[in-house]
Amino acid sequence: MSKPLRILGVDPGSRVTGYGIIEHGPAGSRALAWGEIRSVGEEMPAKLRSIFEQLSDVVREHTPAEIAVERVFVHKSVDSALKLGQARGAALCAVFGGGAAVFEYAPRQIKQTVVGTGAADKHQVAHMMKILLGLPETPRPDAADALAVALCHAHMRAAPALLSAGRGRRP
Repeated sequence: MSKPLRILGVDPGSRVTGYGIIEHGPAGSRALAWGEIRSVGEEMPAKLRSIFEQLSDVVREHTPAEIAVERVFVHKSVDSALKLGQARGAALCAVFGGGAAVFEYAPRQIKQTVVGTGAADKHQVAHMMKILLGLPETPRPDAADALAVALCHAHMRAAPALLSAGRGRRP
């Protein structure tokens, strides 16, 4: 891989959806942009439209080659999971317009990849994003989670090549 790959990470939420854009190449990864999309409106359809429109703008502006999205998990209640699933659906629809390949990762896998433990909390993830990406300040929690999704994807996509390169060698 000679040219850096632009990756969009998305942490969907019905109130706040985090996004993070990184470039990953031979020299490592660097953050280009990150932020939080705050849904507008009281009713769910208005919130979903807001997520869709704002994330569509991010995709148009940054034209990622690949997109990584956090999978939904049931944390508090079924109702919360349904709302999160709807927000995730709006986010996915927004990213499909750019034609980039979309990948999904479980929350524990993301935390394990970027922090070293699948049980890491939001503060640990944010701190690691500051360190690993050399950010001037610690990003807000949802933006940090989105950067972590993108960085997880960058590491996971390189794993098969690293594994095959190690085959055939004797210790």
